[in-house]
Amino acid sequence: MQKRIGVLTGGGDCPGLNAVIRAVVKAGINDHGLQFVGFRRGFEGLMQMDTVVLDAETIKGILARGGTILKTSNRGDPFSWNPKGEEPADRSGQAVRNLEKLDLDGLIVIGGDGSLTIANRLSEKGARIIGVPKTIDNDIAATDYTFGFATAVSIATEAIDRLHSTAESHNRVMILEVMGRNAGWIALHSGISGGADIILIPEIDYDPDCVIAGIEERARRGAQFDIIVVAEGARRVGGDETYRDVATRRLGGVAYTVAEEIRGKVHPEVRVTVLGHVQRGGSPIPWDRLLATRFGVAAARLAANEEFGKMVALRGDTIQPVELRDAVASPKHVDPEGTLVRIARSLGISFGDEERLTSRAIQT
Repeated sequence: MQKRIGVLTGGGDCPGLNAVIRAVVKAGINDHGLQFVGFRRGFEGLMQMDTVVLDAETIKGILARGGTILKTSNRGDPFSWNPKGEEPADRSGQAVRNLEKLDLDGLIVIGGDGSLTIANRLSEKGARIIGVPKTIDNDIAATDYTFGFATAVSIATEAIDRLHSTAESHNRVMILEVMGRNAGWIALHSGISGGADIILIPEIDYDPDCVIAGIEERARRGAQFDIIVVAEGARRVGGDETYRDVATRRLGGVAYTVAEEIRGKVHPEVRVTVLGHVQRGGSPIPWDRLLATRFGVAAARLAANEEFGKMVALRGDTIQPVELRDAVASPKHVDPEGTLVRIARSLGISFGDEERLTSRAIQT
């Protein structure tokens, strides 16, 4: 009998999701003779048994498309199920039974740390699950990179490039807020790539006085504008994160906080740009398409070989299976003493801390 495998995309959308779905289905059919059933809207679809057949016809033309043909959702956690706004309840047993009712031999969950944590908990309850790591935040442990991250960095870098010209034209301080939640990977990579002067990340608490000192030092050396890249989870020394919605702890708006902290204390005008969901949208760049495809082919192979409880991961130059429980044990953060931070400091980039190296600040 042909094995039937479920597929769902959970959590926030991300460039490359469709590339994974395409690779899973194509490799699964061509190499292993598998059949596939997709769940709409992530775990909500699993709980409500909202399915669609995934076959060669379904996946035509989706490689370069952004988003996900299966739709996705940040809701629907089976361990805290409340579809009608009721008191959340543990319905994880129902999720496992639904897989059995649909006669599925396994489930491939494509998601970030939240979705993969749910997947791991379902795996511990007996569900046969394989994880595929996706997130623009690049904060999943056990894999060097997640697909979607490179595209988000490319978009953020382009934004910095564009802000340079308008900042220079008006002699302004331009502050760009990027995503990343509590990890500074997008800010760090795009800040270095785009030639930012100051990068504020969650892993290094910033001091507004140090940010001001860095701007003043550049001005003394002849610089007439500054580019500051701020990760949405950045916070000042002794402070807390900035939330758009405190109840749901949705991060956002820290760039405006930084602007108020320095406005009037530095000569140039200060302007804020929040990049937001632009980073999630659009077509994935080739690197993400390739990584997503490699992940999808590897996930199909694991499913065919019944190697469940695993997540596919990029380790160096190869795709390897790792234990799903290890992948979600702890998030991956920027090392404040790591290579990229040291490189940035060598370039004269400040992180808004006492090690701002103002003596090395250069005009850009």
